[in-house]
Amino acid sequence: MTNPEAESREPGTERLEQAVLTAEQALIEFEIAVETFRVEVENFSRLHHQRLGPLYATLDRLDARIAEAVAARTGDPEDLRKAQEAAALVAPMPGIDQLFGGWLEEDGFTPEAMAMLTGQPVRPPKRVRPSDAARKTYRELVRQAHPDLARDEPERERREAFLVRVNAAYAAGDEALLEELAEEWAAGPVPPQRRPGRAEELYARLEWLAERKEMLSGLVAELEESAIGSMIRMAPEDPDGLLEEIAAGLRAQIAEREARLAGLVG
Repeated sequence: MTNPEAESREPGTERLEQAVLTAEQALIEFEIAVETFRVEVENFSRLHHQRLGPLYATLDRLDARIAEAVAARTGDPEDLRKAQEAAALVAPMPGIDQLFGGWLEEDGFTPEAMAMLTGQPVRPPKRVRPSDAARKTYRELVRQAHPDLARDEPERERREAFLVRVNAAYAAGDEALLEELAEEWAAGPVPPQRRPGRAEELYARLEWLAERKEMLSGLVAELEESAIGSMIRMAPEDPDGLLEEIAAGLRAQIAEREARLAGLVG
């Protein structure tokens, strides 16, 4: 019995299909490795913050207190400035809502807020008044492209998507764009493209696989070059041990700072 699938294959595509299959399997394995490394970096970053974050915060607080004690002793303006800067680093920061309550919207600062920040007078929003020609073109397009005139679901979807563009152009009062849309509608739907042959599909698939591999390689490079990724590479077999080693060094610095502060205020 003959194999219909084998008969439908284009001559000379067997090796190309095998190459695509091999590339797909290799990409799957690479994606698994990339995702595994990404999760490892994310988890290590969280662990780094949990274990070392409090130690770094303690060091910052001690530095601020030391700077304050030094400034109190010397009264030097430069020491006072350093003390203020150190205190600012450990001062709690207000939330975004507290800082810009009512000034921010989805796309950034409101026009009123931007005007206040730049010293410009607040301008009312521009009111669009479509021209008579724009209104005429708009009405004609809506009549011609109304979804209720569609004979099947794909045609209805095409008309609905087209009218979204028409409505946007009319809302902006863009007469030129409305004319372009009228010409586009008059030209009719884009004819369906010729279905590519099997060899073309396989070559396109190989190109996509190569592009995907290149993108993932870039992601790996970013992860490896990040601070956390670099730390993992320093001790790939025992990242927890590396954290403990760093923590021990930070605790030693804390002890030194505490001793210095005691000497200044004692």
